[in-house]
Amino acid sequence: MITSPDIAGHYNRGGLLERLRAALTADGIDPDHPTLDALAPYDQFHGRSLEATEELANALSLSPSDHILDIGSGIGGPARYFAERFGCRVTGIDLTPEFCTVARELTRLVGMADRVRFEQGDALHMPFAAESFDGAYSINVAMNIADKGAFYREIHRVLKSGAALGLTEVTRGSGPEPEYPTPWAATPAASFLVSPAETRRQIETAGFDIEGFRDTTQAALGYGARWRALIERGAKPPHRATGIIHGEKAEIMVANVSRGLKSGAVTPIEVVCRKRG
Repeated sequence: MITSPDIAGHYNRGGLLERLRAALTADGIDPDHPTLDALAPYDQFHGRSLEATEELANALSLSPSDHILDIGSGIGGPARYFAERFGCRVTGIDLTPEFCTVARELTRLVGMADRVRFEQGDALHMPFAAESFDGAYSINVAMNIADKGAFYREIHRVLKSGAALGLTEVTRGSGPEPEYPTPWAATPAASFLVSPAETRRQIETAGFDIEGFRDTTQAALGYGARWRALIERGAKPPHRATGIIHGEKAEIMVANVSRGLKSGAVTPIEVVCRKRG
């Protein structure tokens, strides 16, 4: 989710809702009456899927009165999860028009349109007034953004004083260069990975105090091992969003990320911070 149309095009293939409905039907789920649990394997488009969303939510203290911002909301799985779990309102923003269209439709189908809405827009120039939100999170978005300082400053602008921000990001590890394509970029030209240390520096410089900062590589490797074991037993994988969004390229994308995790080429992290009062 950044300003480059080439990066937006990486995600915007067309026909996403139709593919999703077909996948639900094939798995015995009524595509007109899905539940949040039934959608989870399909609408959590990021590493470790719902597991990572739950862990980030566990790290944030939110209340039903809060209005939360989801930056890079994809097709809306995390936004619906946060709204259901905390009873709060969630606004998502994403650059990809098709993601926003599908997110709105899925939210309507599960009866949450009164609490969860989606805006199409640029994370570096969000259409929200200063201090609009009580909290925010962003899941696997910054690796598509070259100017990370501007990204964190824009989030800082729209948050109220003292508001919490949760981030999961893929950073550049100390190993060899990552292999492409990946779920977030077809080539290195569209991937903007920086080290965990640089990520920390940029977040703090933007005006946030870091309360939690952890490397989630081992969690990602464990998740991948469990995923492969399920497939070997003939079960469906717990994470199907990448396949639905990227089609036949998904298998090599996932394999490249797996090799990157093992070699240290990439390092996933989770960050919890707070806007300075």
